[in-house]
Amino acid sequence: MATPAARRRPNVVVVIADDLGVGDVGCYHPASKVPTPHIDRLAGTGVRFTDAHASSAVCTPSRYALLTGRYAWRTRLQRGVLSGYAPSLIEPDVPTLASVLRDAGYRTLCVGKWHLGMDFSAPPGEVIDFSRAPYTDPDLEARIDFAARLGGGPLGAGFERFFGTSACPTCHAPYAFIEDDRFPVPPSEYDDAPVYTSRSGACAPGWSHRDVDVAFAERAVAWIEETAAADAPFFLYLAASAPHEPCVDELVPPFARGRSGAGPRGDLAWLYDWMVGQVLDALERTGADRDTLVVVTSDHGALPGDRVLGPDGEVLRDEAGEEVYRAYGHDPSGGWRGAKAHIWEGGHRVPLVVRAPGDVGPGRVEGRLVSLLDLLPTVAALAGVPLPAGAAPDAVSFASALVDDAGPGNAPLDGVPSGDAAPDGGREHLVLHSEAGVFALRAGRWKLIEGTEGSGGWPPPEGGPPVPGSPGQLYDLEADPQERRDRFAERPDVVARLQALLDAERADPRDGARGDRATRWA
Repeated sequence: MATPAARRRPNVVVVIADDLGVGDVGCYHPASKVPTPHIDRLAGTGVRFTDAHASSAVCTPSRYALLTGRYAWRTRLQRGVLSGYAPSLIEPDVPTLASVLRDAGYRTLCVGKWHLGMDFSAPPGEVIDFSRAPYTDPDLEARIDFAARLGGGPLGAGFERFFGTSACPTCHAPYAFIEDDRFPVPPSEYDDAPVYTSRSGACAPGWSHRDVDVAFAERAVAWIEETAAADAPFFLYLAASAPHEPCVDELVPPFARGRSGAGPRGDLAWLYDWMVGQVLDALERTGADRDTLVVVTSDHGALPGDRVLGPDGEVLRDEAGEEVYRAYGHDPSGGWRGAKAHIWEGGHRVPLVVRAPGDVGPGRVEGRLVSLLDLLPTVAALAGVPLPAGAAPDAVSFASALVDDAGPGNAPLDGVPSGDAAPDGGREHLVLHSEAGVFALRAGRWKLIEGTEGSGGWPPPEGGPPVPGSPGQLYDLEADPQERRDRFAERPDVVARLQALLDAERADPRDGARGDRATRWA
């Protein structure tokens, strides 16, 4: 395959799911009860990464890291996610994947769930502190000027066009589509959160929680068809809602119901694969497929299944007061411990399938440690686009894994590296973060978790370590991939080295002084 410099700049398409686990995808987990033919087909002609991670186990910080190449815990967001009314999290002067490509002549298009903050307005003469806006508050929503232009958001982060929602369209108001920086149909009603939604909130007339992903897919396809023939390359970022909860039949489009053997959540995972197929088909129809870098992934790990609702519509809880999930014999985490929000592997290990321009297979499997955090420098390297000073300071390009002459990558779990990078220029270590703000550091075969509060998030974890009172957790992922044997007390030497790396990362503001790491290939 030709090197990036020998061909014109490729189109770039990133399709990201919300809550898809490695166990949901057939090419990762043959026992999956969710058919994923389109992702599997892509893996058969591209590269499937087996040690890929989101930087966080929940969506807002993970998406921030993907677009900026910076850890989100360096911002004001120290735990949890933003509400649908929160101000923009991406700072105006921070380069993003979209702004870097836009400045290189790309058309930049964002479709779907944003969830990185937008700047709403109060009516003239009123003041609203949106930094304290809760997920839902009818009094606050009644004071918002929904007819005003929205600041920040995708247009403030380098995208030229946007069609989507400010946050999660099934559980974060406002429930209304945004076109660029306005609501075509402003929220003027109130959704009282029937059984199949999570939260009440301001709602546009005619809004359908069920049909948002179909609308996202249609707009993405229309934009591919519109821009594929243009002289300029395009960057499409398509952020699906599926298979995010609530996972109930009422939120599954009729054509997707029963497509999996894993209940409504499984059907929504199938719906995400269907969206991937719509994009791939559009690229092929327009002849853009051979000139397009395609990335398919998830923003973090999966929930264990469908939440079980009682007769009153409330979430059913067991004798210990913990939420009950129905799994249908399907393991969305694919054997890894934990789930969405957890600091254990099931919280942040994600499927990542990438097809480079011109790559038509056979598919390859890559075992190096990578993060969605690394997409910005990776895409820039493959597109031949220089990074501005200070861009993506926490990221390390894995572009060398996507060319035919790439080596085998760093041995995935081969001890604790001691240098600044792995032998082939890949990632030496990775900081991970849970929903509750618990830190972990992965380096080689070892993973250090600070504290022993448990999983670092919800839903409730199954039994196992850590031992209460222990100052931390240490797991050898090569010998113990399910994180069942806590080695913290046995290996103080490894704990000391990993703790020093983690402390150094947190002490470094990453103002761009080490940004040259992000552009290395070899």
